[in-house]
Amino acid sequence: MKKPITIILMSLAPALVLAAGNHQGGHAMHGDPQASAVGQAGKAADVTRTVEVSMDDSMRFVPDKVTVKAGETVRFVVKNVGKVPHEMVIGAMAELMEHAELMRSFPTMEHEEPNMITLKPGQRGGLIWKFDQPSSVDFACLVPGHMEAGMVGKVTVSK
Repeated sequence: MKKPITIILMSLAPALVLAAGNHQGGHAMHGDPQASAVGQAGKAADVTRTVEVSMDDSMRFVPDKVTVKAGETVRFVVKNVGKVPHEMVIGAMAELMEHAELMRSFPTMEHEEPNMITLKPGQRGGLIWKFDQPSSVDFACLVPGHMEAGMVGKVTVSK
């Protein structure tokens, strides 16, 4: 009797592996109509300023508050100065919370989207983001438990 259940479970394994693999087209944060409210991927040629952000094991971003102007394209140079992996994901808080829930189910999921960067300890990398309209845009680390521990930040987009 156990054999049919094992066969069924093994047939589901490839789908689970693919679902956990990366974010290319994987969930609501991608292609979501709300994405325009938080901006869009920017172009290096349009960068008007650079903001350095560090992430550490106290579960904080430094700085955790950034102010930009609507229409501004910002390069975020992100450094993981901690001893565990961290990430920076730009989005609306509802999307970030939904994504954090997904990450609890698939903690090894890798990010390959312009609004996300995952860094191992000691790594640095960058995001280029254009903030289209006045609003409040969130960012967070969605490694399981990090957002819940307070690893969040906010970008205020003024006129």
